[in-house]
Amino acid sequence: MVPEGSHVRSVYLTPDTGVLGLDASGKLLVDCSTIDTASSLEVREECLKKYPTAGFYDAPVSGGALGAEKGTLTFMVGCAEDDPKWPELQALLGMMGKSIVACGGPSLGLTAKLCNNYCSALIALATSEAMNIGMRAGMDPRVLANVFKTSTAQSAIAEKFNPVPGLSPEAPPSHGYQGGFKVQLMRKDFSLAVDTARRVGAKTVLSEVGLETYDKASKDPRCKDLDSRVVYRYLDGREDWLKDFDG
Repeated sequence: MVPEGSHVRSVYLTPDTGVLGLDASGKLLVDCSTIDTASSLEVREECLKKYPTAGFYDAPVSGGALGAEKGTLTFMVGCAEDDPKWPELQALLGMMGKSIVACGGPSLGLTAKLCNNYCSALIALATSEAMNIGMRAGMDPRVLANVFKTSTAQSAIAEKFNPVPGLSPEAPPSHGYQGGFKVQLMRKDFSLAVDTARRVGAKTVLSEVGLETYDKASKDPRCKDLDSRVVYRYLDGREDWLKDFDG
């Protein structure tokens, strides 16, 4: 798993030192990076051209550091369920994750991951804005989070990764936004999703403002290198709220 498409191409395609510089015949090659689909398809094509009996699959993950530690990651695999390698892929990835999903074909695992992160990023941003509105109006964020939990604003972000420090004890926001999925990486994935939308002709209305927000947050000294839910801090949300309600 590496950050960008150029890195994946280097790992596989560099003469002599790349993965394909060795005999990969019959091998199962699984790339869990979140990159552009074009790079993944290029590497797959070169792999099958050189080693027709090998299998190359995109299999990006979701679940973050907590999911990795608990073995509950979701793997989005670029293959169909009738792929002859699917049982082997399920067994291999099942050692590290809880949900192994066949997404339909080559590069569609990446498509699923980019769509997921696009949605997740916007939910985190909307949750941050909504929590900030409620808190500035005088609401205890614990009460507001409980309202979300039993209402239509319910989400994994609001419940398990709430951007407001102190609401999700195990999540990065409650630990100074340390760990988790860096805001720069979310910006990168969001940008890839926006590029995909343009390429396939999908109309979007939130993409530009979302990308601008994550771009600025990733460059903000208060937010850089921290978990992506730090967009709450970028919005100047209150982090020391507890003293207003407990003492």
